[in-house]
Amino acid sequence: MIRFVISLLSAALFLSGQDVGIFEKHADVGETPKAGSVEYDAVTGEYRVTGGGANIWASVDAFQFAWKRVSGDVTITADVRFIGTGAVDHRKAVLMIRQNLNPDSVYADVALHGDGLTSLQFRPKAAAATEELRSPLKMPVRIRIERHGNQFTIYAGKPGEELAATGPATVVLEDPVYIGIGVCSHDANVLETAVFSNVKIESAAK
Repeated sequence: MIRFVISLLSAALFLSGQDVGIFEKHADVGETPKAGSVEYDAVTGEYRVTGGGANIWASVDAFQFAWKRVSGDVTITADVRFIGTGAVDHRKAVLMIRQNLNPDSVYADVALHGDGLTSLQFRPKAAAATEELRSPLKMPVRIRIERHGNQFTIYAGKPGEELAATGPATVVLEDPVYIGIGVCSHDANVLETAVFSNVKIESAAK
């Protein structure tokens, strides 16, 4: 009987892991009064990420994050679109690589804002102020962040166009790192949703 119960629990955990597609887990990072969520559609391959939190900025972050742990040079790419008009222009959908799940973690991301602003955001040291390099492209559809050692570059583009690069920024991360997708509402009193499709995590080309 005990073995049977353990088997059922193991199966439940396995199925739970499948709910986030290519990612190991998802959870809220930082202070998020309203709980976020991730829904994965195995047929379309889409991730519907709903997140709260005041911001991914300054010295601490608050957002919903789906991640897996990887080592080495890596890239993550996705098509991203927001759902609805949004409460705040600077709600963010991100592709992120970070050291850990602490709110003040070192990280780099490509952040698509609700008003179309796209930027390479990075925190070079734990609890340090976030810095930013802005892409000249507004409202892209496809975005990417690429890690080569301690160098991080973002790419952004629209359908049928070559992705344009911004960066690099230098951020020192130790393997393994957390790589994934996330959403921050920029207003802790509300939740915002973005859909990530055609998501790919690949070893970065030399």
